[in-house]
Amino acid sequence: MLGAVAAGALVLAGCAPSDSGDDSTGGASGAGTSGGGGNATLTVWSWRVEDKAAYEKIFAAYEKKHPGVKIDFKAFKATEYNKILATGLAGANGPDVPQVRSYGQLQTTVASGSLVPLDGKVDVSSWDKNVVASARGKSDGKLYAVPFARQTVQMFYNKQLFEKNNLQPPKTWADFMKANETLSKAKVTPIAVGAKDDWTLPIVHEVLAAPRFGGKAFAGAVTSGKTSFTDPAWVDSVKIVGDLKKYMPKNVTGVAATDAQTLFSSGQAAMIPGGSYDLSVLQKPDPSLQIGAFEVPPPPGSTGGPTTPGWADGNFGVSKKSTHQAQATELVKWMSTPEFGQMVADEIKQISAVPGVTYSDPLLKQMSDSYSQHGSPYLLLTDFRYGAPSGTDLLGKGLQQLLLGQKDAAAVSQDLDKGVKTWFKPSGS
Repeated sequence: MLGAVAAGALVLAGCAPSDSGDDSTGGASGAGTSGGGGNATLTVWSWRVEDKAAYEKIFAAYEKKHPGVKIDFKAFKATEYNKILATGLAGANGPDVPQVRSYGQLQTTVASGSLVPLDGKVDVSSWDKNVVASARGKSDGKLYAVPFARQTVQMFYNKQLFEKNNLQPPKTWADFMKANETLSKAKVTPIAVGAKDDWTLPIVHEVLAAPRFGGKAFAGAVTSGKTSFTDPAWVDSVKIVGDLKKYMPKNVTGVAATDAQTLFSSGQAAMIPGGSYDLSVLQKPDPSLQIGAFEVPPPPGSTGGPTTPGWADGNFGVSKKSTHQAQATELVKWMSTPEFGQMVADEIKQISAVPGVTYSDPLLKQMSDSYSQHGSPYLLLTDFRYGAPSGTDLLGKGLQQLLLGQKDAAAVSQDLDKGVKTWFKPSGS
């Protein structure tokens, strides 16, 4: 899954050894920098196992234009990657170019001193600041990596089921509620939600209620200390998730995220709140499934229009222990170019972090355009993961309790506010 997945424990076993001489075998083995001369094999690590073939195709294109450079791409299970990466960067056999997490989850890697600062080496001055923030150190503001993709969240829907029930993507909240009622009466689960996995619930909240709490405007107010998560607009946005429980699967807190995806892909559910990263997963079981996407219309009381929350999902950096820092830096610099960005869109089927990329997939284009027009940060990920307890953990558990009837929206919001204030310092303070 995306960078939100918590790391498990695994002992790293065997990576590429280092070498001396013209035909280098890569890895970050050894200390210092060897400059850009001679041949080199660069090891690139990632948690994107599902993208291995796509990355090999992308890096083959790079090798063709950079004679003497070979790239060894190694992908590890996402749930084990954080432990593997920490072990690799601390030892002698780690990657030259590691894929690293974003925002708050990047900070441990930055604090370890494992990455080469890229300021003055890579130009991302024209990029979305919300995206670039994912690759910066929180305390020093330095750029430590290059973002590889943007993610957006929105409501996916089954076009065939909508057509069968004479429904169109809703333009108003009344339309949205009517669609839920129509589908319920047709014995179709309106909204597939996997609340057993609490990390999904802050995403569900963003999809359903970002306009209600105020999206980008609220983000600016709460991070500057002008308001808090006890703000009535925020509390009401949390309440919306509970109000829509009746349109979710029965016993929703016992339904896993993968089960929710299966409900949608099999045609048992008509809609599913999800990220752009989910698109290929939803399409894979049934390639004939016609999937659309829409921004959930603003609920009553919203001060703004439709909203597409987004963030940067992961980055590529340069290991300080790489013996090929010049070549590794050149590769990461290339990852900031439209050439690489276009291949991310075409081969990996993700929304590139590089500005100006075009999309042949109409849904990717729609999601990218929606973020450009109505984008707001996925607030609890972009700004409230820099300490513990994190905003996403607090809201995820709180929404579970809401759906179980154990707490109301005010209590969930109060717990969130109290929890993040144990470490969060507003920018205005």
